[in-house]
Amino acid sequence: MAKSNAERSEKAAAKRKSRGEVEVRFHCLPGTRQALAELMAWSGIEESGEAITLMIHHLHGLGPGGALPLLEPPPRHEYVIPENVSRKLKLAFDRESLRIGHDD
Repeated sequence: MAKSNAERSEKAAAKRKSRGEVEVRFHCLPGTRQALAELMAWSGIEESGEAITLMIHHLHGLGPGGALPLLEPPPRHEYVIPENVSRKLKLAFDRESLRIGHDD
């Protein structure tokens, strides 16, 4: 006799529990999804969970010396206001200060 969907689900859940399997979820931006999709295409992997699992195990296999440089966050952008923009902002601020001072 064929098993029902509920019986199959119960069996799968029991198997996951016996193996110590847990679900790990994370949110990512489009750029990260694109990078994962490209990595999967390059390697011929169709399941994102499988690709992420393999990456974790290979990264761990590199040990601390090999893995830690790859886990550093990318450098943050530092925006420096150009001198000409700074000068224009200062002039506009001074003008507005004079205008507000005369309105009183």
